[in-house]
This record gives sequence, C-alpha cells and structure tokens, in this order.
Amino acid sequence: MTLQLALVLGLLGAAVVMFALNRPRMDVVAVIMMVCLPLTGAVTTAEALFGFADRNVILIAALFVIGEALVRTGVAQGLGDQLIRRAGASEVLLITLLMIFVSLLGAIMSSTGVVAIFIPIVLRVARSSGIPAGRLMMPMSIAALSSGMTTLVATPPNLIVHGELLRHDLPGFGFFAFSPFGLPILALSILYVLLIRRRLGRGETVAAAQKGPDFAAWIDDYALAAREYRLRIAPASPVAGQALRQLDMRATAGINVIAVERGIGFGRHLLRPHADLVLQVGDILLLDVFEPKEDMASLSARFRLDPLPLSGRYFADRRHEIGLAEVMVPATSALIGRTVVDAKIRSEHDLVVIGLRHGRKAETGDILRRPLETGDTLLVTGPWNAIRKLQEDRRHLVVIGLATEDAEGPVAAERAPFALGVLALVVGLMVWGGIANVTAALLGCLLMGLFGCIDMKNAYRSIHWQSLVLIVGMLPFSLALERSGGLALAADAFLSVFGHGDPRAALAGLFVLTASFSLFMSNTATAVLLAPVAIAIASEMGLSPYPFAMTVALAASAAYVTPVSSPVNALVAGPGDYRFGDFVKVGLPLALLVLVVTVVLVPLVLPFTP
Repeated sequence: MTLQLALVLGLLGAAVVMFALNRPRMDVVAVIMMVCLPLTGAVTTAEALFGFADRNVILIAALFVIGEALVRTGVAQGLGDQLIRRAGASEVLLITLLMIFVSLLGAIMSSTGVVAIFIPIVLRVARSSGIPAGRLMMPMSIAALSSGMTTLVATPPNLIVHGELLRHDLPGFGFFAFSPFGLPILALSILYVLLIRRRLGRGETVAAAQKGPDFAAWIDDYALAAREYRLRIAPASPVAGQALRQLDMRATAGINVIAVERGIGFGRHLLRPHADLVLQVGDILLLDVFEPKEDMASLSARFRLDPLPLSGRYFADRRHEIGLAEVMVPATSALIGRTVVDAKIRSEHDLVVIGLRHGRKAETGDILRRPLETGDTLLVTGPWNAIRKLQEDRRHLVVIGLATEDAEGPVAAERAPFALGVLALVVGLMVWGGIANVTAALLGCLLMGLFGCIDMKNAYRSIHWQSLVLIVGMLPFSLALERSGGLALAADAFLSVFGHGDPRAALAGLFVLTASFSLFMSNTATAVLLAPVAIAIASEMGLSPYPFAMTVALAASAAYVTPVSSPVNALVAGPGDYRFGDFVKVGLPLALLVLVVTVVLVPLVLPFTP
C-alpha cells in the first residue's frame, strides 16, 4: 500500500466515522474532504471542486424547485384529499392508495420532501378515519424509499450511479431503466405492509386518533404539567415597573416567559413577551420553568407573585389569542445540530418553544440548550399569524399539528393546472431523451416561474443545499481512489470472495455491502463511494457494468432497517410513535425480499454479458 492510498483511505475512514456519529453535519464533512483530498496529491483542487459543475448536481437542485412548485400550487395536497375521498373507511384501501400516491410523487421529486409534505396529511387522515397514525406512517416511509427505485430522477443515488457510468464513457441509464425493478418491489412492499399492518400503530387507540390536536393532551405528551405556571404580580412586587430585559429571568431563575396577561374581565388580553415589555402590577405571567434555580414557592414569595391555577383548559379557552402547534424538524432544516437558543426561534419566528420530543420521549430539563435532530418534534406557542407563516416555509420547521383545523391552503392553488402541465412536459422530455435531463429540468424551473407557480425567493429556498454539498464533497473520492489504487484494492478483495462463483452471488454480496453502509451513513454518500467499486468489479470479472451499477442503486434505496438509515425514516419515527426495534422488525425482512428480487430480476433485464 502506497502512502497516497493510505492517506486517501484514512480520509475515507474518517468521513465514514463522522457520518456515523453525525458530528459534524454531513455537509461540513463533505467540505472537510474537499479541502483535505488535494493535500494527498490524488486529485487537484480544481478536481475536488468539479462537482459544482456536475450535471447531476444541477439536475437534483432543479428537481427540488419543481417539487416545491407542486407543493405551493396544491398538487401534492390535492393527492392527499383524493386519498381521503377514495379510500373511505377501508384501511386496506387507504394504505394501498397512500403508498401509491406517495410513490407517484416520489418518482419525480425528493422522497424526503414527499414525506415532509404527507406527514400532516396522514395525521389528518388518521384522525378522520380512526386509524392509528402508526399504521400509516411506516407504510408511507416504505413507499417513499421504494419510489426511489422507479425512475432515474427519483433519488440522488440513481443519478450518481448514472453519472459514474457516463464518467467511464458508457451510456447511462434511461428515465425508466429502473422501473422493471422498482415497480415489482413497490408492489411487493405494498403487499408486505398489508400483511404486517396489525403489528404497527402500538400505543395509540382509535379513539385517540379520532380526536383532533388537544391542548391538554399535548401538555401530557410533552411533560409540561410540572413546568407551566401562572403567577400574578402583586402590589409592591419588585418586578413591577421593570422590563423583561432587566429581569433576565431565563438566566437568573431558569424561567421562560411565554406570555403576559394584562387587563381585567373582558378587557384582559395577552401580550407577546419581548425584551422591552415593562411589567405592571396585576399582570399575570405565563411561565415555562425549564431549569428552576430555586423552589417556585420561595421564588413567588420573594418576588411577591401570587400563584394561579393552570390546566389544559387554560390554553383551550384562549385558543383565539394564543396559538399552540406541534412542529417537526425535517431533514432539510438548518436547525439540525443547533439548539433552540442558537436557532433564534423566538426572535426569527415570534414563537416560544415549550416542549421537545425526540421520537417517543419527551425531553426534560433545559430543552432550549439541547441540539436538535432530524425528526424532533417541538411544541411552540405564540401568535396564530406566526404559526401560519411556518406553513409557507417548510425548510426548517414543518407544522404537523394545529389546535384548530383552519390551516392555510396552498399559496398559489390557481396555478395548479400550469404546474401539472409543466411537470408533464419535463417528464415527457426526459423520457424522449432528445435533450439532456438537466436541460429539461431547468426548462421546467423557468416555466414554473413564468406561470407564477413559484418565485425566485422560494425557488432558492427550496433547494436542499446540504444534500448538494454532500454530493459535491464526496464525488472526488471516486477519482482519488481510482488514482491511488483504492478501487483496484477493493475490487480485488471483493473478487477474492465472490469472483470465482455465480455472478449472482457477486450481486448479492454487493447488495449486502451497499445496504450495510447505508445503515449508518447517507445512502447518497454510499452510492458515491460504491458506484465506482461496482464498475471496477464488473471490469475485473469481464462482465457488463450495468447489473452491478443497478444493484448499488437499488440497495442504496432499500434503507428500511433503522430510523437512521434514511431521513425518511427519521421523519416518521416521532409521529408514528415508533421505537428503533420497530424499524428493524419491519425493515429487515423487507430488505431481504428486495435483495432476492434484485438478484433474480437484474440479470434478466440487464444481462451479465457486455
């Protein structure tokens, strides 16, 4: 082993460890690799940055924009409404249609984005149908992952494998090249889910599902009973006449001021707490005591604050004054890895975070200092107009539950026919193949803007830059491994085990290797690393590279097994009330079934002979 190869492999190992630990963020890891790889001498600085000009990176960005246009015009939500109308009271039909609708959208836009769109829809469907949300969330995530196997543009790993073939001066995959495998796998996934659906939805009764979001229930879910207080400022209280900035109750007493009640009788109203708000005698403070510095009884006595009762009915009676909503941190959020304080949710969104759940567990203590993770759910309170604004921007926080059902509709619903027409044109051009896919997608973006389906501001905001930087940063590894001899070493090691038997065994081994990597790191990064290895293995065996490249793509999408295998799984873990073991019990048998389908079908459609 040469020193250069040792350095490249060392960087690769470091990247894998950081991906597994999710420290730092994946896009930061990619930037670190872009900086360090040229220092090994395997690639130049220009080659390390070449991914920013890669056609597939531009294509993925364009698809984010088209997907956002479908959301803003109500096309995605329309599918959810159709789902409710057509399914009726049949759970089997509901699950089947849900998986089909999610797959239809997932075939043309980001599966993570599709799931983020459908989570509020599915929660509403669960409430209206009386079916526990847990029976619908995991089927939705399985459908979203399986949809990645249906078309070329359905998921980044497909485009990465396609791009690797082009880099080797080989014809890439066509738009529907994945469909002969993805459609049978999708049908198998639907059948599988229908057979095991009774094992899902633990811990949520039908009666609970039928009820809408409830203030009192949220207080229980987020363990707020021992933290929320109402205290009236008594005469001669030392806090009267002081601004909240002067009191700094968060630092001095471990208290967060949620709202201030002022006035008497019908004239009583709620004030939004801000640094310059001056407190008065008779004001009632609504407090969230997350990390008390002293006993509340002694604190009340010291500051002459009279305790008042507080219950779930308090919020319910004031639902027109103070909003309460449950929001989720999606995979696209820039808040991941940051605390609530660092994210400035209060100043940026005019909302106060009063509860935090990671999966099924309600966090206690100073929730404002806990780093946020994908799939975390927050309970926020504040003005209704501030909560409504979150529904227009789903990049960082996705509203999954409101205390009322009067959520805003699509921003540009009247433009839905134009959005559907542009989508049909883009797909048609990609299938035709007369122009490059990236050109078709960019044309679609321009037309979406021309017809008012999306504006430039939201087009830029819709792009998941973290994913693009991740891809760009990892692309140079294939070239570095090739030049340093790493690909040949990996191919030789693989061939020493699988190279002298049935090529189908080699496909099975490659599937297991890819799926194993995807257990603890992004399937996008896995595809970047293993696509060149697959082509090298095929070359060493004297076989066509297409069945091996296809196997890597399919295995990368079969990330069903753990909640960390894919952002899609992480998003549904909380709303579905799933444990880690639920994904293993449901996902592992399905991944094995996909393995069998892949090994059987791939050689039939893509022969081993060059």
